Amino acid sequence: MTPGQPASPGEQAPSPSGQGDPGLARERTSLAWTRTAISFAAVGGVVLRREVIAGLVLLVVVPVIYALGRLAYSTPRKFKLVTGTIVAVALVALVVAVTH
Repeated sequence: MTPGQPASPGEQAPSPSGQGDPGLARERTSLAWTRTAISFAAVGGVVLRREVIAGLVLLVVVPVIYALGRLAYSTPRKFKLVTGTIVAVALVALVVAVTH
């Protein structure tokens, strides 16, 4: 791999110290964001059966969660923004679930 070239899917990107990621933390993080988006889609589908508007709102948020997760995966500085967004969306979903 050359310095400006991105790592291929089977290759680990070197850490700042020059070593690969031995625990595959980046891959686990990516999978966790994917699971979060899938979970929101499942909750949105269940809510959609009872409340159409609330369910649609949750389903619209799914791609946003997935994209923000990928953003955090590629840019660690933006992790706080992503975390805050996910918490806000989760709180909105909780309010919708409790009030309906």
